[in-house]
Amino acid sequence: MKATREPVALSRATQLLNHGPVTIITSAHGGRSNVMAASWAMPLDFTPPKVVVVVDSRTLTRQLIEASGVFGLQLPSRGFAAQTLAVGTNAGAELDKFSAFDLETFPAQEIDVPMLAGCITWMECKVIPDDSQRHDLIIGEVVAAYADSRVYSNNRWHFGDDPDRRTCHYVAGGTFFATGDAFEVEPVASGAGD
Repeated sequence: MKATREPVALSRATQLLNHGPVTIITSAHGGRSNVMAASWAMPLDFTPPKVVVVVDSRTLTRQLIEASGVFGLQLPSRGFAAQTLAVGTNAGAELDKFSAFDLETFPAQEIDVPMLAGCITWMECKVIPDDSQRHDLIIGEVVAAYADSRVYSNNRWHFGDDPDRRTCHYVAGGTFFATGDAFEVEPVASGAGD
């Protein structure tokens, strides 16, 4: 099956992050672009969909996001782990990571930032100004989302048998865990409401 980028309904966009995988953030402004790995990203709200990412205030990525007001948030797969580690351990102020690590990009649909072709889901985000941004938090509204239909479609993850298409979780020192096998359980009725 060939990879296709299929739209994800904005009402379901935060589902892409529910299982806590490592993410990649892309940014661009004034002819400069950068890419970095980020383990601290999570859904914040459903309507409109919002996410929170932690980006150190001293980084080039943070400078570009603050200047442009937008960022790309992508999920790499196990097959993209080496590139994820590379963009996470090298400073963008010192080199062009897109060229240095031979990263293929495509233009975002709604915002002006490069998106990584090697990832399996993509979210385009506009920054929501907030006082918490004096820390390292950035809150973004998801304005477009899409996913590789081989692993996410009909509002469900379905990783299949190819281990290189599974999302991954970064631990430290170059160690990742791949998302495991899915299983379902029957809900237990308690008789009490929330």
